[in-house]
Amino acid sequence: MNHIEGILFDADGTLIDTYDIILTSMRYAVNDGLGCSLSDRELMAGVGTPLYDQMLHFTEGDEARAAEIMQMYRDHNDGVHDAHISAFDDTKAALERLRAAGLPMGVVTSKRHAMAQRGLEMSGIAEYFSFLIGHDDWPEHKPAPGPILHGCERLGVAPARCLYVGDSPYDIQAGNAAGCPTVAALWGMFPADELAAQHPSIECASLADLADRLGA
Repeated sequence: MNHIEGILFDADGTLIDTYDIILTSMRYAVNDGLGCSLSDRELMAGVGTPLYDQMLHFTEGDEARAAEIMQMYRDHNDGVHDAHISAFDDTKAALERLRAAGLPMGVVTSKRHAMAQRGLEMSGIAEYFSFLIGHDDWPEHKPAPGPILHGCERLGVAPARCLYVGDSPYDIQAGNAAGCPTVAALWGMFPADELAAQHPSIECASLADLADRLGA
């Protein structure tokens, strides 16, 4: 890992603990809105991809209905977001170590830019990142590599020397496709076996663990 010159992060489930917030809004929009009775695992299976794509899956391709329940989700999520948002316990201290080591950092997320930025600011960690690339900032979305390659360009770091850290299979798929070394965030929303199946470069139990491995 001594060749790493920059780091890109996913946001939800990687930097910010939003599992309960997302799940509550999914239950409201999908189970209540569509009259479904999906399990929590089914509701959360697509997290990490664009919200509309997730809703399109739940409506079996009905675009109008997908747009309707996506708005239901967003309205509900906006209402509960600020009261419950926080970074994971060791996130700020680990980011401080990485910054002190001279590693430039950015965020690449499938969340809307404004909401993701709000989450970073309310969690007290926005200052550590040079930029944020959200769903509405780039035409291609994870698991495609486009937004991560754009992030590498903005950092001024070649993909082979830029880590992408994420907690979903789609994060690992996108990072691998971009040619980045990938870090499976085992503290996030997805089971370790689902992340391992995507062949991340390394797996870390915490962000402090990653800082240790980078010698920060």
